Amino acid sequence: MFRTCTHPKMGSLSSDAPVHAVLFPFMSKGHTIPILHLARLLLRRSLAAAVTVFTTPSNLPFVSRHLAGTPASAVSLPFPGGISGLPSGVESTDALPSMSLFPAFASATALLQPSLEAELQRLHPQPTFMVSDGFLWWTLESASKFGIPRLVFYGISNYAMVVSRAVAVENHLRGPMAEDEPFALNAFPWIKVTKNDFERHFSQPSTEDTPLLEFVMKTVVTMGKSNGLVVNSFKELEPAFLEYWNSECVPRAWCIGPLFPLERPVAHDPHVRTTWAEWLDRKQAGGERVLYAAFGSQAEMPAAQLREIAIGLERSGASFLWVVKSRESEIVADVDGGFKDRFEDRVRGRGMVVREWVDQRDILMHESVHGFLSHCGWNSVLESMCAGVPILAWPMMAEQPLNARMVAEEIGVGLRVEAADGTVRGFVSREGLAKAVNELMEGDRGEAVRKKVKEVAAMARKAAEEGGSSWTALETLVEEISGKREDPTG
Repeated sequence: MFRTCTHPKMGSLSSDAPVHAVLFPFMSKGHTIPILHLARLLLRRSLAAAVTVFTTPSNLPFVSRHLAGTPASAVSLPFPGGISGLPSGVESTDALPSMSLFPAFASATALLQPSLEAELQRLHPQPTFMVSDGFLWWTLESASKFGIPRLVFYGISNYAMVVSRAVAVENHLRGPMAEDEPFALNAFPWIKVTKNDFERHFSQPSTEDTPLLEFVMKTVVTMGKSNGLVVNSFKELEPAFLEYWNSECVPRAWCIGPLFPLERPVAHDPHVRTTWAEWLDRKQAGGERVLYAAFGSQAEMPAAQLREIAIGLERSGASFLWVVKSRESEIVADVDGGFKDRFEDRVRGRGMVVREWVDQRDILMHESVHGFLSHCGWNSVLESMCAGVPILAWPMMAEQPLNARMVAEEIGVGLRVEAADGTVRGFVSREGLAKAVNELMEGDRGEAVRKKVKEVAAMARKAAEEGGSSWTALETLVEEISGKREDPTG
């Protein structure tokens, strides 16, 4: 993240050459979906004549389904088998039995490099530029071999990137202070964070190299050598942090979001509507406010905390739609001596538990949904803000604690769930959760953040429409990067 690297030398591409964008998302739905939205956006706006998305065999059906109806191509690269420490057949972090296996999985993706380069050589027309996930750090070398400019996609906000950099530069994480003792940043004196807002490997002694820390450093170094940083955000949301990044860091960041469509989904065929959609329709007809609760596909929630969530939602008295992961279903089934038989019976009518994949944007844009109990993954935060739905922030991992601070303290579009011991990562009691839900859904503070999030949603629409900041940034980025294609043989 430091200004220590220079961009690779660039050549030129004839102005009449067709633009061919190659996109390579990391193998995780949260990383993949925004890239697929970008593919559609490039084609819809005629900013690219061709788009190729790289993926792996197990992920190909998902990618192909999301690209249906477009001329984009999906190319499957064989994922290597027999990787030490990884279960056979796992090609996505969503399929990992535990996130403790993430370093092994992330490292294994580098074995795709020979296949990627073979496909890059075959592609016609020649690729004009590549957008690849920051976790796929090794794609920079592949792009450079073919003279292809590489843009990095991380799927996080400018705020999270900049605060992380400031904390690292100011060397706060390896000091003697307690894990939950707040400290201010010199670069942004109004922002206070704690060590617990960051993953533990960042605060380990510099002599202790871990596989995860080594992986992070590779992503940072290769990002600095790349030709740009694509950010799924919009300038008006975080102008100070975008300006700071572009004055202090490399490569240049381009805010081109929101990447997903902002219009409300077209009404579905009533004969194929899901049970949860029909349930929300009934809530809307009855004038009830619904809290949507979901914690992403990666977070690993302890069984005791899951049970506490169930009882907390019940005690809140609020109507709620709670999405649980398949691996959590058996745990929550035993809440209070039988979740399925007792808890759901007690809340039937005002609460619904969903054990299947849902279209989160459809839920958030439903008129009945007035709050989102969220883990604060950036995709979820952005989707909620753009839908005008305030957030009850409960971060779990990665940069989510920073997103939660951004939501509650920087922008004011949500409230925080408070742990029983007042810490960032502590246990949340049923009483604490019920209180927070009631405040968001019915309290004065909830109404204040609901008003603010409506303003942010309007800002997002303006940024994404023709002539808006994100619309213009994407057009300018493609124009600039398309003139930087090298002839690797020259």
